[in-house]
Amino acid sequence: MGSSASASDRDLLAATRRSGDGFAEFYRRHERRLLAYLARRTGSGELAADRCAETFAAALEACRRKDALPDVPVAWLFGIANHKLSDSVRRAQVEDRARRVLAMRTLELSRSEISEIERLCDEDDAATLLDGLGSDQRAALLAHVVDERTYDEIAAGLSCSEAVVRKRVSRGLAELRLRLQEGGA
Repeated sequence: MGSSASASDRDLLAATRRSGDGFAEFYRRHERRLLAYLARRTGSGELAADRCAETFAAALEACRRKDALPDVPVAWLFGIANHKLSDSVRRAQVEDRARRVLAMRTLELSRSEISEIERLCDEDDAATLLDGLGSDQRAALLAHVVDERTYDEIAAGLSCSEAVVRKRVSRGLAELRLRLQEGGA
């Protein structure tokens, strides 16, 4: 995990404000442990990977917003993960029903796609990928994934239906997935 001479987790999060390098190291240190924890809690590797990605995305966004640095970064990270789990349990039934009504398949990431996402932490290309989306997809995706807003909250804010928001998020994720596959080929 790192020697005593390596940077503390708090130092890595502080470095994130200057570049993505600090967060990439924080991610590498804790990704496996967080994935294992989430896999035990969800009973599903796919759900664990989704919640892990959401957790790290929320943590990175918090660091970039210049929020106060947590005193115990690992506890903070696992707290975010627990929040993501609670949200997913609350949303799961509604989202699954809506997905079936809209005839949408679930997003499944391969190990190589997950590795590609990890690489993005090092290169800070995530913003570039998001910039390439249409403004409606980008707004819906950021509101749902980064701001952790529900589909109905987003729909109210955008003055459109929840189904439209779901489609925008789904299409945005599909476009990002396609770009990740093309970039890693």
